[in-house]
Amino acid sequence: MAFVTTHQFAPASIIDRASAALASFTKARHNRRVIRNTLAELRGLSDRELLDLGLSRSNLLEVAQQSVNNK
Repeated sequence: MAFVTTHQFAPASIIDRASAALASFTKARHNRRVIRNTLAELRGLSDRELLDLGLSRSNLLEVAQQSVNNK
């Protein structure tokens, strides 16, 4: 026996869409700031300190991006 369920959703109002767009923009801006600050801190370390952490200068951007994605 098969069942069919239908749902009707009211279209999002322009206010809801604008609010969602602003929230998305704010989150992206925050994430860029975190990445930029993390990169600045990592770039301030010497090669020896980076090596102690198991990092190289070539993967600093990747590490900074992971710091945002892991939160």
